[in-house]
Amino acid sequence: MIAKFSGLKTKTLIKFLLILTLATTGKVLAQEIQKDSIVKNKIDIKYTDKGFQFKTSDNKHLLHIESRLQFRFATPGDENPLTFDDIYPTSNTVFKINRARLKIGGHAFTPDLKYYFEYELSQSNLLDFRLMFEKWKGFHIKVGQWKTYYSRERIISSGKQQMVDRSIINRPFTLDRQQGISFYGRLFEESPADLTYHLSLLTGTGRGSTENDDNRLMYVGRLQWNFLGREVSMSGSDLKHVTKPEALIALAAATNTSPYTRFSQSGGGQLEGFQDGVSGQYTVNQGLIETAFKYKGFSWQSEVHHKTIFDNVNDTETHLRGMYVQAGYFFSNIFDFVPEPLEVAGRFGYYNPNIEIKQDLEEEFGLAFNWFFNGHRNKLTTEFTYFQIQSYNVIEPSDGLRFRVQWDISL
Repeated sequence: MIAKFSGLKTKTLIKFLLILTLATTGKVLAQEIQKDSIVKNKIDIKYTDKGFQFKTSDNKHLLHIESRLQFRFATPGDENPLTFDDIYPTSNTVFKINRARLKIGGHAFTPDLKYYFEYELSQSNLLDFRLMFEKWKGFHIKVGQWKTYYSRERIISSGKQQMVDRSIINRPFTLDRQQGISFYGRLFEESPADLTYHLSLLTGTGRGSTENDDNRLMYVGRLQWNFLGREVSMSGSDLKHVTKPEALIALAAATNTSPYTRFSQSGGGQLEGFQDGVSGQYTVNQGLIETAFKYKGFSWQSEVHHKTIFDNVNDTETHLRGMYVQAGYFFSNIFDFVPEPLEVAGRFGYYNPNIEIKQDLEEEFGLAFNWFFNGHRNKLTTEFTYFQIQSYNVIEPSDGLRFRVQWDISL
């Protein structure tokens, strides 16, 4: 049986983690007070790009606390359409707090031992809890639960995205959050052979699940070639207007056997056309090719995905394919009348849930305008998205336009 965190267990765990964090911080403060009565010279407190930060004078302990709110207006509806009938499932106007996050992180005893917790307040979900040992650049170790390091679009925080939200291909191809262990690092830094790698062994049963459904784990590998000798930051938009170009080409692959054909923040689930599974029913193999580039206010990223689902109970095989390309630019670099905080971005994506049926195709065309009050920490995004879905059993395709406005602020 897959163990799921109940709401009560999650809240109890969060309280315990907060109490433990505060207790540890209090102990460190007490030790510093004993050493020197002038506490202000021993504990450094300041506001950073990760929220409020508390650091001891010897830098052995560091704690940062941050909250983030995301307000969204959307019409008609907010969710991406999944089927032909979903283009206009509702004409309702949506206004909601889309995300409300509490983030706690830092390091303990040594800067090499890092920790991080993230909690979704609006849904009472413990999203991330992990420990990282990062003493050597070429070899790091991470244990706990986190967003699987697979695709760039999913890895980038929802608070650092270029568009209002992720593309239509995120839902069918993301591995989302899993528990396990990961080995990662960067090799041959600042050379033509600059590589970043991630190897992960995971339970493969989704967020909040502490054990596998059988004796087969999820295995994930990602190899990223930073061929200009510089890593591309894991965020949308080139806010720094980097003067030296940054670029990458990445390959990633994953294999997993479980009752699920897809994953999300809620855990394991099923794609359309697949029934609820039993232990070991679905073997999923998938891979991607990814590119990214940033230079002088211009940013680019793309992903091409392929996924094969073997139903070991009904002896069937399904192949899925999808891709997106996305780019943005600060036109103030070439036109004086354009305000500096304004970025224009666009995205095209398509998804085929079964490549044997050519007429089953969903397409997305998006245009967004970002106004950065304080980088990604305080920004307003306006987005127009046009969807078109072709169905093999319907002559005319269905299409529709969605409008969204989002304010994302980190405190």
